[in-house]
Amino acid sequence: MRNLLGSIFLLFLFSCSEENGVVDFNQTNEVSFLGEVDWVKSFGGSGLDTAQSIISTSDGGYALFGFTNSIDGDITDKTMPVVDYWLLKLDADANIQWSKTYGGSGEDKGQQIIQTSDGGYALTGYAQSADGDGSNNEGFHDNWVVRLDAQGTILWEKSFGFSGHDHSYDIMQTDDGGLFFAGFLDITAARSDGFTEKGSSLTRHGVGEFWGTKLDSNGAVEWRRYFGGTSNDRAYGVVRSDDSGFVMTGFSESNDFDIKNNQGSYDFWTVKIDKEGELLWERAYGGSGIDRSYSIVKTSDGGYAITGQTLSSDSDVSKNNGESDIWLIKLDDNGQLLWENSFGGSGFELAEGISLMNDSDLMIVGNSKSADGDPNENAGENDIWIIRTDSDGRLEWQKSIGGSDLDFGFDILENQDGSVMVVGETQSQDFPDVQNRGLSDAVIIKIK
Repeated sequence: MRNLLGSIFLLFLFSCSEENGVVDFNQTNEVSFLGEVDWVKSFGGSGLDTAQSIISTSDGGYALFGFTNSIDGDITDKTMPVVDYWLLKLDADANIQWSKTYGGSGEDKGQQIIQTSDGGYALTGYAQSADGDGSNNEGFHDNWVVRLDAQGTILWEKSFGFSGHDHSYDIMQTDDGGLFFAGFLDITAARSDGFTEKGSSLTRHGVGEFWGTKLDSNGAVEWRRYFGGTSNDRAYGVVRSDDSGFVMTGFSESNDFDIKNNQGSYDFWTVKIDKEGELLWERAYGGSGIDRSYSIVKTSDGGYAITGQTLSSDSDVSKNNGESDIWLIKLDDNGQLLWENSFGGSGFELAEGISLMNDSDLMIVGNSKSADGDPNENAGENDIWIIRTDSDGRLEWQKSIGGSDLDFGFDILENQDGSVMVVGETQSQDFPDVQNRGLSDAVIIKIK
């Protein structure tokens, strides 16, 4: 499956009651801990800069990945003010070791980075360029995968798509050294381009589809599969299952073909496929409102925790605090819903990233506009919002960080010492402890 000053001293007491395996979320948790920001740093230039993804690197540092249209400040290798993939290599204290951009004259938006087994990196996102670093584009956005060595030099790059909008949001390395990436396929455009899957006609599906693609180590397609119905279906996250398959999550607007149990409007939709791309199961979760999932993490018991947003208050969604809540659900490996919980206030909340903490707790990052309910403060507009739950989804801790303008959190990870790193973007001139450099800056926050 998507920050702070000082140090967090966690002393938590919690009580829970369960009957027949059902967690009672009305039970009050007694939680006591102090949370402070250890440090905050921002990066960018005078344009639009964002960090969408963070990973720990094998040398003890970090890699931040997103996109930028700046040509100054920390961006030193481009002269054209268009949106490019942007990769920052940082040391353990988040000092820049190198900064590199990748792209061409079109709009190229980086979404996810992984470090590969050879010490290099694999990047994915969606791109329009067929020049510069991009060798090909089939029209509008293509899924663009870039393989780098440890110094950020391109080893190979490949575009995958058709004449419509095809987006990739998540990527992983497979056991054979290849790659698997997930996103969505503009099936209407693909149909007009004559694309068929396994020799079958595409007339049964429409609009957007979940799209999973398996590459070998050189970027050649081994197989690709699409899943969905006649409406808009988009995958945002993927994890590996214990049986070497893949579990993709996102959202679905469809109620036909591959989607058998639509709850209403958009639902969280999760699909499990085997290692060859064959559909094993699919499930929709949500209520009558709009429910969209954006991030997934595999849990230590072989299940999956998924988060995003909900505007529902019925069916699978037991409560809603306001306009939009962060919704967290837990599934077993067969896709059965084990529990769910909503977090938020009277305003708008949305989750972008999730991470497993200490092999049990869950840490979620997104944004919040509320100063009531679960959030207890708001600096103005959207703040970066971080919440921590126990393994049953009960809220243990939360914190909002932001300024008077728009601030968004996108990804989160745990360090070996238990501290937490959060990345995102800020448009605020008064974001705590940093000086604004442009229209938006990439931001990294460490929570001890």
